[in-house]
Amino acid sequence: MAKTCEFTGRTSAMGNQKTYRGKAKYLGGVGKKITGISRRKYKPNLQKVVCVIDGVKRKVWASAAAIKSGLVVRPVKREPFGNM
Repeated sequence: MAKTCEFTGRTSAMGNQKTYRGKAKYLGGVGKKITGISRRKYKPNLQKVVCVIDGVKRKVWASAAAIKSGLVVRPVKREPFGNM
């Protein structure tokens, strides 16, 4: 199975890579020309993280945007004021 974010569903997307030659008009040239188009893959920024899902610790792929926005709930490393 392809890598997918467990929280946002982000996957790889396809696009075009364009190759240019020439000088831009605003720099005094006659304009840039496209000399080639090839396919490329846009990959999401996925990180392997340990998180709590339904009360169980699991290792899953999560996008950096999901981690930053707080969708990923990390497990508690140590209970505060543990049993003494």
